Amino acid sequence: MKAVLSTFLIFLLGISGCNLESEGSSLRVGMKAPSLKTKTLADVNGDFSRITTYRQPDERMYQYSLDEALATGKPILLEFATPGHCTVCDKQLQMLKAMIDKYGSDLLFLHMDQYQNTGAFIAYQVQGDPWTFLIDGNNIVRFKRPGRMLYGELDHAIQDILSNQAG
Repeated sequence: MKAVLSTFLIFLLGISGCNLESEGSSLRVGMKAPSLKTKTLADVNGDFSRITTYRQPDERMYQYSLDEALATGKPILLEFATPGHCTVCDKQLQMLKAMIDKYGSDLLFLHMDQYQNTGAFIAYQVQGDPWTFLIDGNNIVRFKRPGRMLYGELDHAIQDILSNQAG
């Protein structure tokens, strides 16, 4: 029975596009977020195909390089998703577009596509996607989660980081 359960878990992880993190060297909640230069829409002269595989990109997710976003002192929602090969990622990014409308004045939203910002996937030790990170204004990772999130789950996590930011 154990072998069947283990095989099933491995199968689920494979089809979801997500991998469990190993505790050894992974970036964990409470750690400082890595800062690095990533591509912005300006860097690719407004050509979305050179920054994302998402079919309906929102320019608000590509305004800042990760290092620039971290320097603002604003909280950040950092989404690692490659919708060109991941339908779960596509759905996640659709949800984030609604979140930007609600929280865009309080929180910066950044999307990293592994084909265009491989260095960010490496720096954040992301294997598989989607992965969602919430980083506070002091550049500390306060939340991270692999896989697709429900709107209510993400809404609650964002409210938590924003209420802690204010307090």
